[in-house]
Amino acid sequence: MRYFPLFHDLRDAACLVVGGNEAAARKVRLLQRTEARLHIVAPELNEELAALASAGEVEWHARRFRAKDLEDKSLVIAASGDERVDGRVSRLARARRLPVNLVDRPALSSFIVPGMVDRNPVTIAIGSGGSAPVLVRQLRERIEALLPARLGDLARFADRFRPAVKSVIPGEEGRRHFWSRFFRGPVAEAVLQGDDRRATDGMLTLVNSAPEGRDNQQGSVALVGVGPGDPDLLTFRALRLMQEADVVVHDRLISEGILDCVRRDAERIHVGKAKGAHSMSQDEINRLLVQQARAGKLVVRLKGGDPFIFGRGGEEQAYLQTHEIAVQVVPGITAATGCAATAGIPLTHRDMASAVTFATGYSREGLPDLDWQALAAARQTLVVYMGVSNGGEIAKRLMDKGLSAQTPIAVVEKGTLPEQRVLGSHLADLGDLLKREQVEGPAVLMIGSVAASAQNLTPAETPLALAV
Repeated sequence: MRYFPLFHDLRDAACLVVGGNEAAARKVRLLQRTEARLHIVAPELNEELAALASAGEVEWHARRFRAKDLEDKSLVIAASGDERVDGRVSRLARARRLPVNLVDRPALSSFIVPGMVDRNPVTIAIGSGGSAPVLVRQLRERIEALLPARLGDLARFADRFRPAVKSVIPGEEGRRHFWSRFFRGPVAEAVLQGDDRRATDGMLTLVNSAPEGRDNQQGSVALVGVGPGDPDLLTFRALRLMQEADVVVHDRLISEGILDCVRRDAERIHVGKAKGAHSMSQDEINRLLVQQARAGKLVVRLKGGDPFIFGRGGEEQAYLQTHEIAVQVVPGITAATGCAATAGIPLTHRDMASAVTFATGYSREGLPDLDWQALAAARQTLVVYMGVSNGGEIAKRLMDKGLSAQTPIAVVEKGTLPEQRVLGSHLADLGDLLKREQVEGPAVLMIGSVAASAQNLTPAETPLALAV
């Protein structure tokens, strides 16, 4: 290891930047995150640095670099763009044993500036010794995506309670166990969600119960929508919770690609719900979630699409709240929007559809009792979930209420996944199309003029022209 990573305390330290161009401005932006006093030496400044100087945020010396500029400085950056000037800055700074950095010239620098992920006071530095700056940037972007925006708030929140925890929990090992549980528990999650009042109340309860030796850090449940199947469509919060989970409860609609994103040592419980083949009833799933949370575990309930759109998320949330289990809901991209995007179908369009309706095509009693007259209205898009088995009857009901038999339809099977199929036809053919193409699902039915916009159509055995 040539470069040893350190965090330099620049509070009230005088730092010198030589140069007034864009390269110098990038370094000034970084140094402004600290509490350093910034001095810039340059005959001219670009617009950004000139504005900072006018606002008094930096001290500008409008001239060329002089050796005496190094006096009383704690850190030096040379970014003038003139090799002779920057080289001289480096030689003089090294002679004074001052840490010096030349932009993009590690050989003449005594330190390099790493790629940084800033969640003040949490900071992550990434370096390659100057050998692969593009790789460093890509790693920084990946880490940025994984870390919650309020991670710094969580660190400051914990710091507020450190004295209290130290006073009531004897021994370093006991405190380490407390904080380990805290950072993966519901109180920390409340901080990350910006709910400081709930977090503070929860933390006071944890600290006050600690002297009695009660380990009452009850777990929590997250109802996480994972979208229609493509792991790239996961939200940042969904991915973070999947990586933190102790227990993951999932059903058959969760793709292997999604499950590959789950923390490897998390317990996985397959509840296997499918039409006509429920391996675990909804009541059993509800009790399972409560049981696991009361055991102090972070439980993630994975749901295809969005938990609150035909995902029974509302039922599970109500049950958990009734049993005083902390629960959060993480929205996901629902099948309608995900499948429409991959099929090139705009769900609303100024010239064709001014409304969109989501409906379910299945219930335990068969076809749901829906307002078919309203669903058959013109200038709207109807998206039917779980409608494969009743597709023919759905089409009949809509036509009976006046919707044209030539209304364009599209069936998107296994949307967003590599095996996706997009089938197009018209309403009168819907039932036959589903049988002819042996559509099994998961699939969504899109009915309305916008369905004629479907792209990447899968070749059908009997091609049918779409009526527009």
